Amino acid sequence: MSLRPQDPATVPEDTRRVAQAAFPKGNVYLRLRDGLGPLFKDALFEPLFPERGQPAACP
Repeated sequence: MSLRPQDPATVPEDTRRVAQAAFPKGNVYLRLRDGLGPLFKDALFEPLFPERGQPAACP
């Protein structure tokens, strides 16, 4: 897992192939994702995280 911004619109080919094999007739969630695309982009959340390091958790 990475905290670097990624393009959520691209689905890895292996993931797409497995999903199509698991749901040959389709699935409401897959159609919803294909129809709407990503709802959030990583860039929207960048200001919430520090640029360097990670702050200590409060006790």
